[in-house]
Order: sequence, then structure tokens, then C-alpha cells
Amino acid sequence: MKKTALVIGATGLVGHYLVGQLLTDARFERVKVFTRRPTGYHNPDKLEEYLVDFDKPAEWQELLQGEVLFSALGTTLKQAGSKEAQYRVDHTYQLQTAEHAARNGTDTYVLVSAAGADKDSALFYSRMKGELERDVQALAFARTRILQPGVLAGPRPQARPLERVSIGAAALLGTLPVLRKYRPIHARTVARAMINASFDEAVGLQVDTLEDVFKRAGE
Repeated sequence: MKKTALVIGATGLVGHYLVGQLLTDARFERVKVFTRRPTGYHNPDKLEEYLVDFDKPAEWQELLQGEVLFSALGTTLKQAGSKEAQYRVDHTYQLQTAEHAARNGTDTYVLVSAAGADKDSALFYSRMKGELERDVQALAFARTRILQPGVLAGPRPQARPLERVSIGAAALLGTLPVLRKYRPIHARTVARAMINASFDEAVGLQVDTLEDVFKRAGE
């Protein structure tokens, strides 16, 4: 049976690749995207794009009807403007969407988290991601897949010099066997791993670290 995919974070680096791959994947008959701005994709036969206000989930939560929820929503502290605003996007919006999808009968949840996610971390970003992982695991999904890819590579709409430096440094360090687990991973690879993870029929939770993500993607 062909599936319906639900996607949040579709205009981000991973999410954009994810939607593109879902639209060409014959195993999915519909791709329902919930976004704050248009994705730029046009596929009237398969794509349903809903422009939503994540602060008002009651207005669109009933539209979250599908077999798989893919969650790739996120922002940076600079873009958000404050830790509180970043937490709202990276944690609250994703958790609320997952809660509604679970209540509507979605059985598989695939989340892009981050390497080092830890609810007890002293670092704000790592703690935020760890708290999201903890909270979504309590939801009534038959299958929960969490990917922790680490440094993401790929084209970004805004120039981020320091990020380019960190990606280059990670790529160089990743050539050393002992530091291989820190090498960058392209966003298209993460997107492919997300889709493959959604077809893993094992019941329960699976957390994929960087090497697992590469394997999920067949690389």
C-alpha cells in the first residue's frame, strides 16, 4: 500500500531534499507539507502544501493524516533571535506536531535530531535536542526513528562563513580514522536515510548516530 507522508521543516536544508525525494518515490502517493512559506516545489498530483501558523496548531492539526511524519524543522540562534524563540521552533513546534499526528493515527515518526543530543547537557543546543528526543519517545507511535547526523553539508540560501569553516574542518578531521565519526554528511544523504528509516518495520525506538545514518542511506 502506498503511503502518505507528512513533512515539517520542508524549506530547511534537509527538508528541501526530503520533499524532492518523496515526490519522486513511487512508494508515496501523497506528500503533505506544513510550512510557514512556500517550498518552491510544484506537483499538483502528489504535493499538498499547507501554509500554517505553528503557534496556532488547532487551525490545522486535523490535516495531519498520514502514515509517516517526517520532522526536520529547526532554526539557528541567530535566526531565532533568542534561546526562547529557538526552543519554540526546535522543540515546541516539533513536539506539538508529533503529538497531533500520533493522536490522528500516524504510526511512524522520523526525526532529524543532532549528534550529542542529551537532555542533561550543560550546552543549550544539545540539551534542547535531548529534551525533544525524550519527549517524542513518550508518544504513541508504533515506530520512532531518530537520526543524529552531526555536521550537515549542502547548499544554503544564506552565507555562513563560520559554518563553512566548521564543515571544512570536520571534513579534514574526518579523514583521520579516530575522528571519522565527526565527518560531515550531505543533507541529501540524511533525507535518503529518513525515507529508508520510515520503511523499517521494527516496532519501537531506534536511534541512528552518524555511521548508522550513512548506512541507512546505503552509503
